[in-house]
Amino acid sequence: MEPRKRLGEILLEMGVVTQGKIDEALVQARRAGTRIGEALIDMQMATEEQVARALCRQSKLPFVDLGKAKPDAAVLALVDSKVVEEYDTVPIKKAGNQIFLAIRDPAQVYQGDGLQFVLNADIKFALTTPTSLTNAKAEYYGVGEKVERKGAAALDTKDEGDDEAPIIRLVQKMLEDALRQRASDIHVEPMADRIRVRFRVDGVCFEASSLPKDIQNAILSRIKIMAAMDIAEKRKPQDGRIQIDLFGRPIDVRVSALPASHGESIVMRLLDKETALVGLEGLGFGAKDHERFNKIISRPNGIFLVTGPTGSGKTTSLYAALTDLNKPNVKIITAENPVEYHLKGINQCEVRHTIGLDFALILRSMLRQAPNIILVGEIRDLETAEIAIQAALTGHLVFSTLHTNDAPSALTRLIDMGVKPFLVSTAVLAVMAQRLIRILCQSCKAEWELEPVKLAALGVTPETIAGKTIYKAVGCKECRFEGYRGRKGIFEMYEMDSRMRDLTFKGASTLELREQARAGGMLSLREDGVQKVLAGLTSVDEILRVTGSVMDK
Repeated sequence: MEPRKRLGEILLEMGVVTQGKIDEALVQARRAGTRIGEALIDMQMATEEQVARALCRQSKLPFVDLGKAKPDAAVLALVDSKVVEEYDTVPIKKAGNQIFLAIRDPAQVYQGDGLQFVLNADIKFALTTPTSLTNAKAEYYGVGEKVERKGAAALDTKDEGDDEAPIIRLVQKMLEDALRQRASDIHVEPMADRIRVRFRVDGVCFEASSLPKDIQNAILSRIKIMAAMDIAEKRKPQDGRIQIDLFGRPIDVRVSALPASHGESIVMRLLDKETALVGLEGLGFGAKDHERFNKIISRPNGIFLVTGPTGSGKTTSLYAALTDLNKPNVKIITAENPVEYHLKGINQCEVRHTIGLDFALILRSMLRQAPNIILVGEIRDLETAEIAIQAALTGHLVFSTLHTNDAPSALTRLIDMGVKPFLVSTAVLAVMAQRLIRILCQSCKAEWELEPVKLAALGVTPETIAGKTIYKAVGCKECRFEGYRGRKGIFEMYEMDSRMRDLTFKGASTLELREQARAGGMLSLREDGVQKVLAGLTSVDEILRVTGSVMDK
């Protein structure tokens, strides 16, 4: 007996795919736990009909196109809707005592005996595409809902290689355009009638392009394939990663897919090591804060916390500190979720919740590695906080982040988590809160006379700005007519002194802690922003935009 051919071999003979595509689909099929035919369809390498016809050759079944071969009402009446739903089939025609049924999978022929008993007739099968069968069941029996045909936008690669395929080129251009425009994120958002593509540049989103709805599946599948995500899973959120070379340098892309009303919303975060990793001098510290920061990170033990909302540059600041401290005689270990940038000479561990590898487990294990410096990506629960504090109390310098609006709130946040106040007061070395502000475009910024209402909003007196030149955003081709180009940080930072430790131990309120930090010389975020306005780096409107909800007293 001639051995049964594999589906990939048949598709290869039919000229539908190349061996390279088969190999790529096999990898995706194993990863997603599906079959190669489904992978080829989802990857837009073959249409449903092409795969179904190949399955017909493999299983020696006839093919039926339910879009053209519409069964008579009398034939449809022979099979009850419950049978259609249970056995996933639709009758096509009746000839004598034989009823021909359409199925989507050759394995369904094993249902023949059961259907023969239920329908009291000889059963013959024909293969159709999954979408055609689903739509026929919905149209003729009201079972389920109609769906769009899959694989219809399969890439036409007869005359072009894989690298030149239209969808591949489109995604590649999207990434290149984003990098060219200094975007930190690409948002691919399916709408009801189109796909909206937005870039985030200097923390602000703008619409970069609008794509036709009919290529939505192809676009999303291509991105998910590049990110090694399960393209068959569209009901649950997924995360992935792409490593790609653009303009001669390696770019790391973090990908997040979230099911939304009109399809999966995908966000790609571009991590460009050449531009994103900055030294301490590039963070935006004033002279006093720079000196204080250097003093803090030179301490042998204790916890240094950096706070702020998502996207405020906390990781960038900590990476700058680690890069400065990274020396042959210092062992540094990090626990991150995920590892954003790979730093040479530093041991970086990535959190993997699926296997139980969380911050707490990594922290416990890394302490047995005898590190000098530890970075914990984020303290988000009591267990992680307590282990980090124990590490600080046993001679380690610990860096970590918290999500709080200002610096003094970090102390009360740890206590709210359940950490004992005396541990917080003893272990915490210093706290820094930060935000990112846009820097005025040097090509078009213009002098501006500060209005009294803006002066009052900033909380400064006319004497403070006397003799200083204030600038405003204008806009030109260099900055995409936004008036800003690039970002730097504004900071509020304090060290724990005896008075702050005493207040923390007694469970003082955030307001009391803030008043003491201010008495100890801490500048507020807005005050630091005002200094950058007076230095001509940014505008009054930008500082008010970023610090509008931040306490100043």
